Amino acid sequence: MVGPDYKRPETKVPGAWNGQEVVTRATPSKTSINPAEVAVWWQNFKDPTLSALVEMAVRANLDLRQAEARIRQARAALGVAGAPLLPQVDANVSYQRSSKSPSQSVGGGVGPSGIATGAFTELFQVGLDASWEIDIFGGTRRNIEAAGADLRASVEDRRDVLVTLVGDVGNNYLSLRGVQQQLAVARKNLEAQKKTAAIIRRRFEAGTVSKLDLANANAQVATTASTIPIFESSARVAIYSLGVLLGREPAALEKDLIKEGPIPANPPEVPVGLPSELIRRRPDIRRSEAQLHAATARIGVATADLFPKFNLTGSLGVSSSDLTKLGNVANNKFWSFGPSVTWPIFAGGRIWWNIKVQDAVAEQALLTYQKTVLTALKDVETALVAYAKEQERRKALVTAVDNNRQAVDLAMKLYVAGKTDFLNVTTAQRNLFVNEDLLVQSIRTVDTNLIALYKALGGGWEKGNYSPPGG
Repeated sequence: MVGPDYKRPETKVPGAWNGQEVVTRATPSKTSINPAEVAVWWQNFKDPTLSALVEMAVRANLDLRQAEARIRQARAALGVAGAPLLPQVDANVSYQRSSKSPSQSVGGGVGPSGIATGAFTELFQVGLDASWEIDIFGGTRRNIEAAGADLRASVEDRRDVLVTLVGDVGNNYLSLRGVQQQLAVARKNLEAQKKTAAIIRRRFEAGTVSKLDLANANAQVATTASTIPIFESSARVAIYSLGVLLGREPAALEKDLIKEGPIPANPPEVPVGLPSELIRRRPDIRRSEAQLHAATARIGVATADLFPKFNLTGSLGVSSSDLTKLGNVANNKFWSFGPSVTWPIFAGGRIWWNIKVQDAVAEQALLTYQKTVLTALKDVETALVAYAKEQERRKALVTAVDNNRQAVDLAMKLYVAGKTDFLNVTTAQRNLFVNEDLLVQSIRTVDTNLIALYKALGGGWEKGNYSPPGG
């Protein structure tokens, strides 16, 4: 076959993750260089609801079904590309009627108007025409090679859609549980602030505190209460997003998910493997490589046009001027058979320019592949650092919340004893609410960063499904 043979490009990757050192110091969840088993990463969260949502999304998501339809389209295109290797046979049936001038015909006469008329000749013909182009220089086989690579690209595209889908389900589920926990924190702080406000009202009515303290207490209650509708709205938005991801109407999951649930705990160890494994695992890299293979094969398709094309053609049939005698095959049959050669001598440079076009397309595909690999490495490194640093932030917020709770108790005791003003109480309560809310957000962010790490590692697709023949 003419044209270049495809060779997998050599890709330089680091021997270890740069962010690995950072993550191993983080607690309580650490990463390891053990082989990354990320095909069903959501099971590591030990949350049955999350696992059920992922399974339903994989069965019904519309984006995934579109990707599967593209696989079927690519399979059909592969069949179309291979058809020219087989002989092409056409059946034909024809009828012709012709006339000659009176001087050329026998039996001509004069019409009713006195004008001379010629005789009519009829011809009935039934037959088969066959042709077969011999693929000597491999243009058709290169086209089949390109179509096979397109099929592999569509398979990897489906896997890439699956990785994104599972990640979106996980992120929206964590967003829902995080908002529900923020709502619980807001309600708990609201109740505590209401109790404080009730104490201040009784003391105001007894004349032991000023109206300023009562106004500050009521303002604190109202401020905290104002956050609750926002959290309730955000919870429903997450539920509606999950409904669409599962291929259902937005509110279909509301009854099942509106009840408050905990944020899933992240696993104590996260195997991330080595950078060299990433090229074999990430579907976007595999898709980009398949596209490079297809572009390389199409250079051969274009190059084959420079060379002659060899065809075998033949015809077989019967013909007669009398329709009733058409069935007399012995007397009316005809056939023809012979080879033919066509060779483009001058095409205005079209073939050469097309080869240059395909060369440029292949060069772009190679650069896209190289960029995809670099982007994948960057995604993992970014996710590793983000996962580690957010765990450090969560640890600091746990300490802050513990101190805030002590500050609220001490400020209230000192205020009741008349040893401090009410401003210290409201400040301590406000700080407690803010840091408890930040802690919930950080717990959720640790999990979302872990999902980002799983996605960056190529997690969320099953190897072996939807594979093309021989690949």
